[in-house]
Amino acid sequence: METGIKSSFIPQSPVMGASPRRRSGGGGFDFFVLIGLVLFVASATLAAGVFLYVQFLQSSNASKLEQLERAKAAFEPALIRELTRLDDRMRAADEVLAKHVAPTALFALLEQLTLQTVAFSSFDFTTGSEKTTLTMQGLARSVNSIALQADLLSRSGTIVSPIFSDINRQIGGVRFNFTANIRPEALNYRALTSAPNPQLQPQQQQQQPASPFGEGGSGAPEAEQSPQSGAEQAPQASTTPQQP
Repeated sequence: METGIKSSFIPQSPVMGASPRRRSGGGGFDFFVLIGLVLFVASATLAAGVFLYVQFLQSSNASKLEQLERAKAAFEPALIRELTRLDDRMRAADEVLAKHVAPTALFALLEQLTLQTVAFSSFDFTTGSEKTTLTMQGLARSVNSIALQADLLSRSGTIVSPIFSDINRQIGGVRFNFTANIRPEALNYRALTSAPNPQLQPQQQQQQPASPFGEGGSGAPEAEQSPQSGAEQAPQASTTPQQP
């Protein structure tokens, strides 16, 4: 007898597969973790590189300092210090010579330019930062002698602005005061010693008498006693005669 119940366990319809599970939302977190790891590795690598570079620089500096010390020892520091002191002394001596004044050149010039009819009794030489001043007193045979002497001194090139003042006639002659400025470069010691051929005025042959204008002096006329030939010329320097 057939019943309505089927005893077969084989399913007649296809079995539906299980639905796939959805992944949880943790993908963004994994990405940031990966980025953090990369940055950490890069930072560690960079720090190691900086550390190694610093060590290299320190080692290089130490090596260079050692080489420098060896080079300094090879150059003999004691000798270098001695040469440095010598150079300083030479520079100081050079500065002193550059400012040194040689008054002997002025004496030689006055010896050449002073007339036999003029005698100086005092000499005052003052040097300053800007100018050099010469002050003298003297005695001349006549006013004409003073005029010629003023002309010779004014044309010397070394004596600037010669002035004869307080001219006073006396029994022994004509007394006067003399002031002038001296060109500093004309008396510079270095310039005088470095000049190959210093050009001076022709030296005058002088014979000093017992008194400035006594009988023992030169018997030649006054115009012949000057360093130049010819009669006396008008002076270029200022003279201020006084009444006897």
